Amino acid sequence: MPEPADLAPRKPPRRAAYLLPTLFTSGNVFLGFLAILRTFEGALAASTGNLGYNPDFALAAKAIGIAVLLDGLDGRIARMTNTVSAFGRELDSLADVITFGIAPAVLAFAWGVEFAAPGGFLRDHRAGYFIAFLFLLCGAARLARFNVQTNPKPKNPGRPDRKYFVGLPIPAAAAAVAAVIYAQGCAPLQDWLLSALWLALLAALSFLMVSTWRYPSFKEINLLKPQSPLILILLGSLVYLIWNFGQTVLLLMAATYVLSGITIRIGGIFRRKFLRRPGHPEPAEPATEPPLG
Repeated sequence: MPEPADLAPRKPPRRAAYLLPTLFTSGNVFLGFLAILRTFEGALAASTGNLGYNPDFALAAKAIGIAVLLDGLDGRIARMTNTVSAFGRELDSLADVITFGIAPAVLAFAWGVEFAAPGGFLRDHRAGYFIAFLFLLCGAARLARFNVQTNPKPKNPGRPDRKYFVGLPIPAAAAAVAAVIYAQGCAPLQDWLLSALWLALLAALSFLMVSTWRYPSFKEINLLKPQSPLILILLGSLVYLIWNFGQTVLLLMAATYVLSGITIRIGGIFRRKFLRRPGHPEPAEPATEPPLG
């Protein structure tokens, strides 16, 4: 009598199958390396007095954006091919530090601080050095926390049947940096006030990465299952909009996701303080917060 399909032992994947997710991770590393090199070249070109549109900064921002897509694919491919491994997880984390930590931090400083006129508290570059480093440090701490925790609990738990990220994922923070630079036109900032606002945004993204606020995860979406025609229409429309209005659409997508965690957090506070019914005590929050690393 044949065994049921769900009880039949699975054949172990071939060794060659492990190369597929590794190739995507390697592509992630290459794009981060490319973004860093092109940022250096863009800074050298701008130092000659060419402070208009900078194609090197544009390519660096695009490389980070494409790397975000690859980062979302390597994990899915590893799960689909049953090739998840400890080596793959560690390689993916190291790749994320390079591509979504170092590369956007260097690009953020070169584009938003290096060529800004002195003014206010930006009399030199020390504030820019610190906040760019803070972005990198918080991103590395976010990755370390993700690796060591098996069942992290956000400060504002959501539905138990949904998956969430605890804190803003570092690829989303890097995507926000790249989207702002790409949408602005890739010309380096020269006004010290705009540069100060840019540093404030970097500091906010740094805080969100190490926070314990809830962010939506789309890991439960299975692209192998049949999808409704509405999903296909939405995906097709999104591809068309990105192709024709990439600067605006990508910025809106990045801003929407970053603000979603803030909105969820504020909504939870509002519900607890103003919509709590008498006789229905507020559920207790976890006694301890997840460590940073």
